[in-house]
Amino acid sequence: MNDYDTAARWIAESRNAAAFTGAGISVESGIPTFRGPEGLWSRYDPKVLDLGYFYEHPAECWKVIKEIFYDYMGAKARPNAAHKLLAELEKQGKLRGVITQNIDNLHQEAGSRNVVEFHGTAQTLLCTECGDRTPFTEHDLSQLPPRCKKCGGLLKPDFIFFGEGIPPQAYRDAMALAEEADLLLVIGTTGEVMPASMIPYEAKQAKIIEINVEPSAYTENLTDLFLRSPATEAARELAERLSISLN
Repeated sequence: MNDYDTAARWIAESRNAAAFTGAGISVESGIPTFRGPEGLWSRYDPKVLDLGYFYEHPAECWKVIKEIFYDYMGAKARPNAAHKLLAELEKQGKLRGVITQNIDNLHQEAGSRNVVEFHGTAQTLLCTECGDRTPFTEHDLSQLPPRCKKCGGLLKPDFIFFGEGIPPQAYRDAMALAEEADLLLVIGTTGEVMPASMIPYEAKQAKIIEINVEPSAYTENLTDLFLRSPATEAARELAERLSISLN
């Protein structure tokens, strides 16, 4: 039986909470995970997100990137109850920020203001020549690969490809949030992707509440309270106890 009462009490009592989210929080918004039998990599070759391969075959890679991240995810995904709960907790001053591995912008769409995008975002495109960043909506993605309007250079989505490092500022901000937290909500992540998987271990002063449909790499050795549940179900249970409206 999930102990939502204790989880809600810990959230209510916290003064410096943070959240760490992974693909599992967005599954119920219609975004599939990458790994696993139903994941995107069971249907697409992950080499399209390998930086070296992308430079060698930009048109081929962009065809798949557009299909996954802009035609499918961008057109259909909307924030769910879990995204909304975190946004409301921040609005009430209970949550200092969200560290997310996701690139889908759903936290911001739900109303979260302090979001550390550890792996970047699909919302902007980065010029690989001059470094200019622009919203993807300013480009015609029917013409692939897209080119920079300033210098004509090849554009790539502004998220981390295989072979790239984590943006230094995102790394620093994520670690600072975790280190200073007195409570960390870990939602929808398996804890298997490095270096993001190390973030909860930096929360040495925090109680850890984990929400996941299955036990993760954190459950037995780090988590203080495990809520085995889909993210939206747990969010509704917690919202009810905290008198928060998710409408």
